Amino acid sequence: MDISELMKKATIFHGHICPGVAIGVLVAKYAIENGFEHSPDEELVAVVETDNCSVDALQAILGTTFGKGNLIHRDYGKNNFTIFSRKAKKGVRLSLKNTFFDKQKANRDERVKLLLESNLEDVFDIEVVDYNPPPKAQIEESISCEICKELTMSSRMIDYQENKMCIPCYQKFKK
Repeated sequence: MDISELMKKATIFHGHICPGVAIGVLVAKYAIENGFEHSPDEELVAVVETDNCSVDALQAILGTTFGKGNLIHRDYGKNNFTIFSRKAKKGVRLSLKNTFFDKQKANRDERVKLLLESNLEDVFDIEVVDYNPPPKAQIEESISCEICKELTMSSRMIDYQENKMCIPCYQKFKK
């Protein structure tokens, strides 16, 4: 798998070249080269612990998206990526090493180049994880919030003061 083609695909999706996109490209490249195939539906699941630029590369290359329910965001602010293959029944976790950029006083372009030219084992801690993917996305009924009248997934409604309300309306009432 040609790294420059992957960078091109991810950059077109994301909008610009940056170290975050390069990190995501490396994760996606590793996944593809290790039997985690592109996901037209929910065959592949990415659990990401960041909401930075790297996630766009996973969406563009692996086909993991919020809309399909096979991109799960855990808001920990860490460059950690766990990929599950439902087809192969396996999982892997890649964590950006905390020492990778320590010795480099590089600018943005130099960091991208450094990432793309490095051995993957120098960039990430890689570990096989137990096969335990999140469940497949559930299609749920939408019902109208009794306060704002907006359609809301039934599982996200809160019963409060004899009203079924969405989370934002509930938060306003709780103040």
